[in-house]
Amino acid sequence: MSETGYEKLGVSPTKEDVREAIKNQSKGLFPGAFCKIIDDVAGDPKYCSIIHADGAGTKSTLAYLAYKEHGDASAFRGIAQDSAVMNLDDMACVGAVDNFVFSNTIGRNAHRVGKDALGQIVEGYQAVFDMLKGYDIGVAMAGGETADVGDLVATIIVDSTVFARLPRSEAIDASAIKPGNVIIGLASFGQATYENAYNSGIGSNGITRARHLMLKHDYATKYPESFSSTLSDDLIYQGKYGLDDPLPGSSVSVGDALLSPTRTYLPVMKDVYAKYREDISGVIHCSGGGLTKSLHFGSGLHYYKTDLFDAPPLFEAMLDTGNITLSEACKVFNMGQRYEIYASEAAVNGIVAIARRHGVEAKVIGEVRESKAAANRLTIQTRGQELTY
Repeated sequence: MSETGYEKLGVSPTKEDVREAIKNQSKGLFPGAFCKIIDDVAGDPKYCSIIHADGAGTKSTLAYLAYKEHGDASAFRGIAQDSAVMNLDDMACVGAVDNFVFSNTIGRNAHRVGKDALGQIVEGYQAVFDMLKGYDIGVAMAGGETADVGDLVATIIVDSTVFARLPRSEAIDASAIKPGNVIIGLASFGQATYENAYNSGIGSNGITRARHLMLKHDYATKYPESFSSTLSDDLIYQGKYGLDDPLPGSSVSVGDALLSPTRTYLPVMKDVYAKYREDISGVIHCSGGGLTKSLHFGSGLHYYKTDLFDAPPLFEAMLDTGNITLSEACKVFNMGQRYEIYASEAAVNGIVAIARRHGVEAKVIGEVRESKAAANRLTIQTRGQELTY
């Protein structure tokens, strides 16, 4: 099989190398869960614990480009939300929606990224947690680490680690996904009631691919520190847009669309679990692997996704470059829906209503069927094509 554009950039959309490296590790109390769940650190047999680590990935490089172009460190503010939400929304997939303990880790090249950027990141974290507090979702800041590691990092890396305890009876184990479940998609784009601006829906996955698909080659000359020296020139910033150019079909710039902070679904999921936890078999965060993420959960399943949201403008623009196939795009990006709830049909109307009350579009985008194949299968019908994985 030939390499996809993402793999040529040195990034795996499905992290198979990582899966191979950890295949012999314990899978925890619920081996099929979206996040690893372990025994309760306090020793309570009725509880379990989750310790999760993730980050903003190469979205911090986009913030760096905007910072250098405009001289405004506020470009880094949303990166804090990206780092936090990539953890919090993973953990919401297993049922944790409150009482989080949070620690951040920042590694930077101090010659290129100053203290003004650090201040914006810290303030960005606090802004997210203050917003969540308004929905009775508690996140306690427990400090962190900021290291000046210019020998290792060209610009900046923004990561974090989150801890939570959860009653075992409330844990959501995605191995319970079964034939007959409907798939409810939650939109990643638009403007939720708890967001203060339009969200392009890009999230924090596939950013390396998106950046080089969309941005023009001038940035390669201006900012050689913003990409790996191991890449061939024809892969680097192969697009036609500047950060300040308007994004076709939208009211925002290309830079603002690429830097849209990753939407959290915590306010939605807290309300959903309060009423429909028993109706839910699994929840999938379409992060690494995009719309194909579900392939790794449950067994003997054929996922049918046949009524996706129309791709929002940023995803349309990436497809319009002609440098990425629809099949790869669905494997790298969420394509406008970053969360999937697998539930009984009886719960659909209620779950959709809760999401829409929060300003998040939701609908049934498919169903789960039985598969006789050894591995799970996925069929996506979209844009007049049928894609199989």
